[in-house]
Amino acid sequence: MMKPEPCLGLMSINVALKLTLLLLLFLNFVGMSLVLSADDYNRNDFPTDFVFGSGTSAYQWEGAVNEDGRTPSIWDTYAHAGFVHGDNADIACDGYHKYKEDVKLMVETGLDAYRLSISWSRLIPNGRGPINPKGLQFYNNFINELISNGIQPHVTLHNFDLPQALEDEYGGWVSPKIIRDFTNYADVCFREFGDRVLYWNTVNEPNVFTIGGYDEGTTPPTRCSPPFCKKYNSSRGDSTTEPYLAVHHILLSHSSAVRLYRRKYKMKTGQPLKELAIFSLVGPLVHGDYPISMKTNAGSRIPTFSDRESAQLKGSCDFIGVIFYDNLNITDNSIALKRNLRDYDTDMAAQLIFGPALFSNEEYPVTPWTLREELNIMKTLYGNPPIFIYENGQRTPRNSSLQDVKRVEYLHGYIGAVLDSIRDGSNIKGYFAWSFMDVFELLDGYNASFGLYYVDRDDPKLKRYPKLSAEWYGNFLKGGNTSGVRAIELEKDPSLVSVGRLFQ
Repeated sequence: MMKPEPCLGLMSINVALKLTLLLLLFLNFVGMSLVLSADDYNRNDFPTDFVFGSGTSAYQWEGAVNEDGRTPSIWDTYAHAGFVHGDNADIACDGYHKYKEDVKLMVETGLDAYRLSISWSRLIPNGRGPINPKGLQFYNNFINELISNGIQPHVTLHNFDLPQALEDEYGGWVSPKIIRDFTNYADVCFREFGDRVLYWNTVNEPNVFTIGGYDEGTTPPTRCSPPFCKKYNSSRGDSTTEPYLAVHHILLSHSSAVRLYRRKYKMKTGQPLKELAIFSLVGPLVHGDYPISMKTNAGSRIPTFSDRESAQLKGSCDFIGVIFYDNLNITDNSIALKRNLRDYDTDMAAQLIFGPALFSNEEYPVTPWTLREELNIMKTLYGNPPIFIYENGQRTPRNSSLQDVKRVEYLHGYIGAVLDSIRDGSNIKGYFAWSFMDVFELLDGYNASFGLYYVDRDDPKLKRYPKLSAEWYGNFLKGGNTSGVRAIELEKDPSLVSVGRLFQ
């Protein structure tokens, strides 16, 4: 099998409505026709170079937040303010100490690849300046452990966890100063890990990050202004302008990092840089500017790109990273544009109709045809770019059951939809189930579970246990057939006695 070329990507995606900036890729158009997905399939039905994996992120999995020189990120500040049901990720899954154990589980499951993120404040504690040798050593060790076990690392540079130091100094992503600091941080990562990491993503879910953090104020850094703050009153921010500033600086930081990589590191590998994935910012990456409707609706509140910036931005995306959980319906709401005071949400001029499961602890409905439809839209609108499905998974309540049949049904349905999309002609390169184990969820804390593996938080050693979904996914990855979703049963394990009360 040929060694893949190095790739760089920005995360998330959007299916252009009036603005090309929305939520994750779980959009579903009203009146869409029903398309059934593949039901009986196995791994051999996928292309030979297709990658199957799973993943977590630094803040959600690592723990050890005060160890070996790491400093707080905006997520530490947010969690310790009590905004996530009083939960925090100070310990999380303790992946910082247990990464070798977790890599063994990845091997047992049969993963080809693993998606991780780097904690900027662990690697460069002040956001700029000296590298933390302990942080550097950890990521080198973790990446080496993955590769020595035949698992391909896909690395994200920013997963919601900006160093608090940069937020305090100049407001983080609302300031153009972030562009230089992010580029320098990316330079460190490319230099230190780029000889082994071939797949890079710059910023995870920039659309969700900017809406939650700078418009609605529901996620860190909780910047917003009345009357647009959704959950928490804030004395900082401007919902009418800051979401656009943050998006603008994310795009410029992304394109700056890509330019750096192509200029400085491409020649060392002798191979072209590939991959930059982003959800709702695809339009600017393809065309070098925001959509006309977006500029019309936002007017002078949206920044403009210089000719140089536009040229640097255009074509800086080598692949699209799709994050999909659930679908929603969208209808026209043009009347909203008549309001004098508008935020980013209002400027969309669209009514988003969410299902009851989206912002609750309920399980997501299994509607795989919606993913297939969106992938076909991506193929049509953006020239069929290479795509990685970087997150797709089912939510269940914490401590519900190791027999997570609903998660198996979800994975079975959506992997089938990916296969159908490939048969439709979509250029899909890989699928990553979210998440590898139960982590600190950024919206639910420990109230919800997405993991293939259960983490017993009542056990001081945080013992991991495979769920039915881990057995099913592993069976599929090793060539097993997927028909008869309920046919796989977990073996009785005496070690489950200590947590048996949770899974009766």
